[in-house]
Amino acid sequence: MTLLALQDVHTHYGEAHILQGVSLTLEPSEVVALIGRNGAGKTTTLRTIMGIAKPTRGSIRFRGEDITHREPHEVARRGIAWIPEERRVLPNLTVLQNLQLGMLGARTPDQDAVVETAFDYFPRLRERKNQPGRLLSGGEQQMLAIARGLVARPELMLVDEPTEGLAPLLVESLTEILGSINKSGTSILLVEQTLDVALSLAHRLYVMDQGQVQFTGTPDELRRNPAVQQRFLGV
Repeated sequence: MTLLALQDVHTHYGEAHILQGVSLTLEPSEVVALIGRNGAGKTTTLRTIMGIAKPTRGSIRFRGEDITHREPHEVARRGIAWIPEERRVLPNLTVLQNLQLGMLGARTPDQDAVVETAFDYFPRLRERKNQPGRLLSGGEQQMLAIARGLVARPELMLVDEPTEGLAPLLVESLTEILGSINKSGTSILLVEQTLDVALSLAHRLYVMDQGQVQFTGTPDELRRNPAVQQRFLGV
C-alpha cells in the first residue's frame, strides 16, 4: 500500500494561492525529495501534510486513511514526524530532556532504549546529553531536531532543509545519517536546497515551481534532463 498520497492539493495563505494542485506519492521505506527555487511551495507542502496549513481543495491520505483535515497532533499520532527548518530546539532543556519531550504521547514501551538508538545515530548528542540546547552548535541543534523526531518512532519523517547553513563536513555527515535512518525502514519526505544532497539521498524527486509539480523522476532521470535543471533549479 502507498504510504502517503496527495491528490490535487491546493493551499492558500489568505488570498495567496500557494499550492496549486499538488499530487505526489511516497512508498514505504522510500526517500522522496521536493526540490525547487525558494517560494516554490515545498515547505507549504510539508506544512499541509502535517495539518499546520489547511488545504482548500484536494486530499491527503496516509496508509490509506484520509488525513486531509486532521490537526497536527492527530497527524503525529498516526506516525508522521515533522522536523521544521527552524529546528525549534528548546534552549533551556538539556539534550536528553528535548528527546524525552519528543516521546510524549508516543507508544514507546522502553524509552531508554529508544533514546540510545537515537544516540547511536548521533554520538555527538550522547556526549552532550546533559547540556542545554542553547549551548549546542547549529549542526548539533539540527541533529537534535532530527533525533527528537526519530524517538517518536515515526513511519514517515517530513524533513525541511536539514543541511541549511551547515559546513560541508556536517552536510556530508548528516546526509549519511539520514540515509541510515531510511535503511532502518523509516520513510522520508525531504525538502532540500542542495541538489547534490537530494540526488544522493532520494529514490525519486519532485521538482516544484510556483506551487505546482513540474517534473517527477529518479535522480538519474533528472540528471539526464538539463532543461528542467536550468529552468526550475537554476543549475
